[in-house]
Amino acid sequence: MNTRATVERAQRIKQLHAEHKPLVLPTVWDVWSARTAAAAGFPALTIGSHPLADSRGAADHEGQTFEEVLAAVRPIIATVDVPVSVDLEAGYGQQPADLIAGLTEVGGVGLNVEDTVHSDGARMRTTQEHAHYVAALRAAADDAGIPVWINARTDLFLHTEDAPTVLDEAIERLHALEQAGADSVYPVGIQDDDDLLAAVTDAVTIPVNSTAHPAKHDLDRFRRLGVRRITYGPLLQSALTDAMRDMLGPWAP
Repeated sequence: MNTRATVERAQRIKQLHAEHKPLVLPTVWDVWSARTAAAAGFPALTIGSHPLADSRGAADHEGQTFEEVLAAVRPIIATVDVPVSVDLEAGYGQQPADLIAGLTEVGGVGLNVEDTVHSDGARMRTTQEHAHYVAALRAAADDAGIPVWINARTDLFLHTEDAPTVLDEAIERLHALEQAGADSVYPVGIQDDDDLLAAVTDAVTIPVNSTAHPAKHDLDRFRRLGVRRITYGPLLQSALTDAMRDMLGPWAP
């Protein structure tokens, strides 16, 4: 994809975040799922690392190389006429400038970046370390002249059995990511907790992303709680897996 088209898609995804509250980006993993979601009328999509890995027989948590991910997402992005964001986990050990260059070369105009570094013992980046990485991504995108949408994720709530006890630390992380230049923030693992969702959406001025299940969750609830961006993570693929199993069950020997 040429640079001009990539810039236009990047500008479009930014505009969509302003127009839709919330903006729902179906999480896709191959050409078929991307075409299906775009045909359903969604104006932007995201490619999830977990469903992408599952579709390729690979492991999530940086079980693929950056080069393998780029090769896999290139035809997905090329098959649709809408902006596409890509979950890039913790960055696959890449320098921020190389991550932005690889993403935009295949036509991606947004990214997720998380603070659990699975390729380094699944350690969590510190607040400042993750913010520094996000700031470097922002600077690299600016240098490239492409306004890549950065969805900065924290896994802090996944690392505790008592999520409310880390709320203050999570908000501190979200503030640092916002100040570092993130366009939206993604506190993973609290999609079923109204109080925590409301607390984080009240705490930051940029959009908060929440995971959602396409059949079990309610869009209006997320809107009431102030969520401004929704993705499905692995839950759309999981829901389709359940539906396929139920459909095929009566035919199995």
